[in-house]
Amino acid sequence: MYSFQLNVLGMDIFFRTDADSARIDRAQYFFEKQYERLIDQGGQFGREKLLTLLVLGVADDLLQTQQQLDGVETRLANLLELIEKTE
Repeated sequence: MYSFQLNVLGMDIFFRTDADSARIDRAQYFFEKQYERLIDQGGQFGREKLLTLLVLGVADDLLQTQQQLDGVETRLANLLELIEKTE
């Protein structure tokens, strides 16, 4: 397990994870870019509201991706079943 100390949006964050530093760097970059995009679109909101909107947006993206993955897994299972029946 790795330990990290990051400064994200002016906040010092300390945590431990199994993710390597490249993965953490990508996540931090993604987060900060998404936050900047929100500021550009609705900078009149306070930081807490922007962070809440960011979290909700990322959660929605995750749920949509999970739904798509579930659909792909179902289609693959159906194709596998069809292949097994034709053998």
